[in-house]
Amino acid sequence: MLWVIVFALVTILSVVFALRNKRPVWLVVPFVSILAFMLVKIAMVPLPFWDTVQFIFNLRG
Repeated sequence: MLWVIVFALVTILSVVFALRNKRPVWLVVPFVSILAFMLVKIAMVPLPFWDTVQFIFNLRG
């Protein structure tokens, strides 16, 4: 639940900065933060990185 609140705050702050500074590049910040979070969580798995990624995508089939 804490991570949901953190990502919500990041999203709100980036929208505020995008509107205030009139720079839409701030709207990329939430996507980058979620991508970085996913990469860190994948890296924490005690398997090699590529094996972990293949395992995640093989769960669909």
